[in-house]
Amino acid sequence: MPDISTLLTFALALLVLEVTPGPDMMLVLARGIGQGRRVALLTVVGMVFVAGVVQVALLVLGVASLLKAYPASLLVLQWAGAAYLLYLGAKMIAASRRTGERRRPETAGISDRAAIRDGTINSLTNPKSLLFMFAFLPQFVDPEAGPVWLQLALLGTVQKLAGVLSLGGVALASGTVGQMLYRRPGFLQWQERFTGLVMLGLGLRLLLSGSGSASAAPLPAR
Repeated sequence: MPDISTLLTFALALLVLEVTPGPDMMLVLARGIGQGRRVALLTVVGMVFVAGVVQVALLVLGVASLLKAYPASLLVLQWAGAAYLLYLGAKMIAASRRTGERRRPETAGISDRAAIRDGTINSLTNPKSLLFMFAFLPQFVDPEAGPVWLQLALLGTVQKLAGVLSLGGVALASGTVGQMLYRRPGFLQWQERFTGLVMLGLGLRLLLSGSGSASAAPLPAR
């Protein structure tokens, strides 16, 4: 396995990843305030335990090498993620137009399956998180320290499980805020509109930012 100094460097990079706001964190925040803790936590389940399994499996199977050989594939993922963020943002703004209805956050029309599905899709199409896993993470693998596939699996699993703490904390905190805002539906309505606009802005930024140059491997945002 990698030595202690390599693992500490990876842990530091992962910490920066986890505390930097990005598409995943914004979706969890919006779900927590708009629909409550349960929906927000189920969104995290989709991001960590469903998308995470897929991403780690792809990492071990060599997608990191594929993305390095064909950087245009990351651009396709970026466009897909941007389109999905635009869809969610527009959907949230449209939902905020419902007036005169005192909705409890937990019953705001998002099923458990839909929450997990949205979290899964959002994470699978989040190019910055994928860039960290498929372009940045493999740099911490030492072929002389043991089986490469095992090191990739371990580091990838650690990255995804870190989301339990960061995104789970955001889900609990935003869900608590959502409960407090239940008594102020007008404020909650404007919050939904603001969050929808932020997600639209993130989507447009992804569309306009280009491929992100996988070779540069910038530190991503969750």
